[in-house]
Amino acid sequence: MDALILSRMQFGFTVAFHIIFPAFTIGLASYLAVLEGLWLLTKRDVFKNLYLFWLKVFALAFGMGVVSGVVMSYQFGTNWSGFIAAGGNVLGPLLAYEVLTAFFLEASFLGIMLYGWKRVGKRLHFFATCSVAFGTALSAFWILSANSWMQTPAGFSLGQDGRLVADNYLAVIFNPSFPSRMAHMLLAAYVTTGMAVAGASAWRLLRGQGGPESRMALRMAVLLLAVLMPLQILAGHQSGIVTQRYQPAKLAAMEGWWEAEAPNRGTSLIGLPDAQAEKNLFELDVPNTSGWLFEKGAKLQGLKAFAAKDRPPVAVVYWAFRIMVGMGMVMLAIGLYGAWLWARGRLDANRWFLRAAVLASPAGFVAVLAGWVTTEVGRQPWIVQGVLRTADALSPVSAGQVAISLLVFLIVYSIVFCAGALYILRLVGQGAEETPAQQPAPISPFSAGPARLDSPA
Repeated sequence: MDALILSRMQFGFTVAFHIIFPAFTIGLASYLAVLEGLWLLTKRDVFKNLYLFWLKVFALAFGMGVVSGVVMSYQFGTNWSGFIAAGGNVLGPLLAYEVLTAFFLEASFLGIMLYGWKRVGKRLHFFATCSVAFGTALSAFWILSANSWMQTPAGFSLGQDGRLVADNYLAVIFNPSFPSRMAHMLLAAYVTTGMAVAGASAWRLLRGQGGPESRMALRMAVLLLAVLMPLQILAGHQSGIVTQRYQPAKLAAMEGWWEAEAPNRGTSLIGLPDAQAEKNLFELDVPNTSGWLFEKGAKLQGLKAFAAKDRPPVAVVYWAFRIMVGMGMVMLAIGLYGAWLWARGRLDANRWFLRAAVLASPAGFVAVLAGWVTTEVGRQPWIVQGVLRTADALSPVSAGQVAISLLVFLIVYSIVFCAGALYILRLVGQGAEETPAQQPAPISPFSAGPARLDSPA
């Protein structure tokens, strides 16, 4: 393998570890704000106990997200200096705005949120929780803006020295793919958290250890999934429309379309894309569906309309997209069926549903990872779509240097982050019932001090 492939593998590996933590903590921070708000309104200890319990999980996940995000920042300089040299004038200010707004906001109120339960007034503590929740969403705003610009660049020009220069920062920030991708990512974070909470609560109920806290958390999670998953499907559909307009090669890989032009394309449900034969093997598809899935009269190009060097890795994009959609359908089913059981008063007693919720609890994380693979691999061979190729963004490093650093990452991440993830699972298994209502939750040392939460980029 050459330095380019190894550098892409290294960045993909670190992103895969990092993304699961912001996807969880963005949703969890908002969940904590809702819980504390409900406790202040109702004075019911069930909401207070849930808040104190999930605050411990948030502290650990937040700290791990910070550590994994810092590593990614360094890789821009070590492995992708060509990208920084060419696009730093555009992307640098966006990342700086994220530090000046989201980072400062989180750093200012995170300490109060984690350690101020009995040291500040109730309203101030609630304000701190809401501020941290808003800060995580604001961090996602800037990072998603930067990454969306790489997908659909706008508001820039090419300088005389070959570098990209921003002409209109509003056009850079609110580039064509940003609104739909921002909505898609935030909803993904919320449903990921909802599915994790549902699974943890169902686990406690199955073991006969669940009390009012587990029953309440399960109801809140089911309601969230039932309401937000249809909205997530709509946001994903709109993101697909934008992809059709600006990244037709990515859409062709997602859908498994090969023929350069066709009057009306079908939907490939499952198949085996063969890049050499330029066709799908053993395909099962639904014909003539593009008319109502995409814009009427839109030109839907297949992969043969693009030179082989301009096509993304088809099989990876094709299957990652289907995994994402499949996990979304699982969460939609859990939400709708759970809401139906709740309406009939059988939510806590239906053990088959509880088992399904436990098995489906990782579905949100799997969907986020698969969606990110679809987005990033589907953009290849471009690091900035249609402007800068990934091969031209590489630093002058040797394959051996990158291989050594990749090996170190594999070893360290396997030890540190796997241990952290296992500890979170053990903590979640304890349940909110074991958190005394009168005591503040103990905070993991991983979360001590102000920290930055980077959204995936």
